[in-house]
Amino acid sequence: MPDFSFSRDSAISALRLLGGCTALGLATYAQAAPAFDSDSPYMLGDWNGTRTELSEKGYDFKLDYTGEMGSNLHGGYDHDRTARYSDQFGLGTHLDLQKILGWDNAEFQLTITKRSGNNISNDRINDPRVGGFTSAQEVWGRGQTTRLTQMWYQQKFFDQKLDIKVGRFGEGEDFNSFPCDFQNLAFCGSQVGNWVGGIWYNWPVSQWALRVKYHLTPELYAQVGAYEQNPSNLDRGNGFKLSGSGTQGAVLPVELVWTPKLNDLPGEYRAGYYYSSAKASDVYKDQNGQPAALSGEAYRSASSKHGVWFGAQQQVTSIASDHSRGLSVFANATMHDKKTNAIDNYVQAGVVYKGPFDARAKDDIGFALARVHVNPAYRKNAEASNRANAVYDYDDPTFLPPQDTEYSAELYYGVYFANWLTVRPNLQYIRHPGGVDKVDDALIAGIKIQSSF
Repeated sequence: MPDFSFSRDSAISALRLLGGCTALGLATYAQAAPAFDSDSPYMLGDWNGTRTELSEKGYDFKLDYTGEMGSNLHGGYDHDRTARYSDQFGLGTHLDLQKILGWDNAEFQLTITKRSGNNISNDRINDPRVGGFTSAQEVWGRGQTTRLTQMWYQQKFFDQKLDIKVGRFGEGEDFNSFPCDFQNLAFCGSQVGNWVGGIWYNWPVSQWALRVKYHLTPELYAQVGAYEQNPSNLDRGNGFKLSGSGTQGAVLPVELVWTPKLNDLPGEYRAGYYYSSAKASDVYKDQNGQPAALSGEAYRSASSKHGVWFGAQQQVTSIASDHSRGLSVFANATMHDKKTNAIDNYVQAGVVYKGPFDARAKDDIGFALARVHVNPAYRKNAEASNRANAVYDYDDPTFLPPQDTEYSAELYYGVYFANWLTVRPNLQYIRHPGGVDKVDDALIAGIKIQSSF
């Protein structure tokens, strides 16, 4: 029998919240946008006109839900068939301070998220001794807990050319940002945070931050940021931590973003660089340049850490004059410091076709491939550790499997049931999960649910 491993308390909480929201929606059935109206952006409709009235005054509210199921159909580290479910609720408010207080071009955002459940990748797909790089359920991670994810103030100046945001938020919200329609983490969100997650914290983690953006032209802008590098923000018990205790340094990203329209079709091109001012440990050598795992000395320290990224998205076709339908292509790449980072480079590419059928004009189909490459020095460190412990048998529980390259692929079909509900069944294939060639290639079935109440 499948083992649907998610906590009973989390499931009960989710059902209570969903039930309460549904009851509220039914109780406030409105003629203009009633609950469960497929044309409404929200499941619960317009709250008998109250939602629109509040929005006109500058108050917007959202309750979003993302749920993901993953099942190992074949292969992986543990062939025992099972299924896992993980999810996230996001409750947020956006305040237009120009409407509320008369402050020109000013706004405020507050978002709280709650994550629950388990991930099929942790023990079924990847070897738990070393873990993996990608995740079959991207919504899992960074602590299955409640967090303050956004609390920021944004102000624009000089005819909105200069845009300043300050408060608590993550790097991927503005830098190296990318949509999250795929379920595999290698195709979802800011990829820098996936490969240097020890310093770059994506959603739902927040930290004190400042971002300054300036539009050089309507299609071209440059931005710089400064983000608190504080590993204690990752702890489950620190979801609402506001103090700076534990800060080790700062992550300083800079990025150039071009958003042209080619043949009247939208595109986005990004190039960026990040620098971490905190000390970082070498992945292989000690202060004398020898393998630290063999010498027994501490790993040598570097004064900083850095890397670059590139991203491109471009719609290339449309259906007649309907630009909401058609084929789009995308690609992303990151490169990282070989002395201090486990992953030295990552590349990804894919396609999305929106509106494949006239009768399903809002459905979409996506396919993508990714390659995650392990730093050779990191692999050598695992081999040196095994030699130091005189462990050479992969089946020995104390053996540390050397990691090399992991390949991932995903195919999904997005069923657009309503403006507030999309369901995306998907198939994922992972070759050498976790970069360990001893682990069988894995085939995973998934379902991603995205809804807004």
